[in-house]
Order: sequence, then C-alpha cells, then structure tokens
Amino acid sequence: MKTIALLILLIGFARGETRRVRVFVALCDNATQGIVKVGAEIGNGDDPNSNLYWGCTDGLAVHFRKNGNWKLVKSESDVSKAILRRLTFKHSSADIGLVADAYRGSEMKLCVTDFEKTAAGGKFDLVSYIGHNALMDFRQDPPAKVEGNRTDVVVLCCLSEQYFGERLKSLGCRPLVMTDQYMYPGSFILGSVIESWRSGGELADMRAAAGRAYAKNQKISVKAATGVFSDLDRK
Repeated sequence: MKTIALLILLIGFARGETRRVRVFVALCDNATQGIVKVGAEIGNGDDPNSNLYWGCTDGLAVHFRKNGNWKLVKSESDVSKAILRRLTFKHSSADIGLVADAYRGSEMKLCVTDFEKTAAGGKFDLVSYIGHNALMDFRQDPPAKVEGNRTDVVVLCCLSEQYFGERLKSLGCRPLVMTDQYMYPGSFILGSVIESWRSGGELADMRAAAGRAYAKNQKISVKAATGVFSDLDRK
C-alpha cells in the first residue's frame, strides 16, 4: 500500500511541479516522548488539530495554509494507523509541490524511519523531519550507505546535526539546515528555508533565512537565533 501511495504522490507531482518536497512531522506527545511537558491539548499526539507541531499557529498545517506562498491542494485524514493527516500544497510559483504527513506521537520511531528511507530514495528534491529528536529517546541502527543520492534534507529538532548528521551523509543526502542547540521546531523555519532554497541560496543563505525566521518568532537577536543552526559550511 505504501508503494501505491508513493506512486500516486509522484504522479501528482509530475503534473507541473519541477521540484518535490516531502515533510515528516512527528506530533508532539507528552505521553510517549522524552520532552519537557507542554499543555495537555497541544501535547496530545493523537490529535493533530490542536497539536503543537501541526495544528497550532506555528504548526505545519496552520503555517502553510496561512502562508501566501502556498495553496492547499488536498487534505486527507487517517491515511494509516500511524499517519493521521496528509496535506498537499502547491507553491504559488507553480514550480514546487509539497506533501506533509502528521504521524501519531507514539509512532515517532516509524516517522524517523520513513523520513530516512525517503531521504535515501532519491525521488524527492527536499525531505524534512520536524518534531522531537527521536534519536534521544531510542537507539536506531545506522542506515545502510547509499551511493549516488543527493537529496537535500532539513531536520528541525533539538541537536539534529549531532544525532542525524552522519546518518544522513551516509545516505548520500545534502543537509541544508540542521541544529546545534535545543530549539522550537516551528514550521515557519522550513517555510523560510524553502524560499531560500528555491531561489538558489547557498548553505549560508539558508542558515541565515532560518535564523531570521527564528529570531522574529522567538523575539531574540538574529545573531543568537542564527547560532541555533549549524554552520554546515564548516562541517
């Protein structure tokens, strides 16, 4: 069934979009994740509509719906036991299609597995993971090395470079934005990074875009906000 679903996505993308973005969101979940507890409603990993990473102001569903650069094309519910929501967006420039999945909070491990498999598959131009750093909660064997893959990746969770960096490089991926500090993975960061990416921005440009977006949201200096994100040019 997953193979069929992927083929359907790829066919849909082929109808005009030249670049394809895939996003995996692990819903915030007080009950099963090793997080600092948040409010019961926004930390309910079984309810995307009110979840911190999906249904709140900075969550993916709300941010991309309200972002004038994107148009919602399709909304699906209960795609599988693990995937509670799927949204398909098209960029207003018509050159990018984006599909985002909301994974049940208790299925965070599967979310990471699917993210890495997709990043390794070479069928999407940019693949992103958003949520709690699942690798802080459980050990996962390093993925098998992949040759000839150049998928761009963005990982928005705490300390993502430390935990995901080498794993993604072994998959042949090109990390665009990773983090060096504890942080809040609001989808406004991904939105800003995509705008820089689509216009041909370099790694430094995308890091700067992430920093500006984070500074505005967190009401901190741009310098401090940019420091949250890894300087990948020096890695």
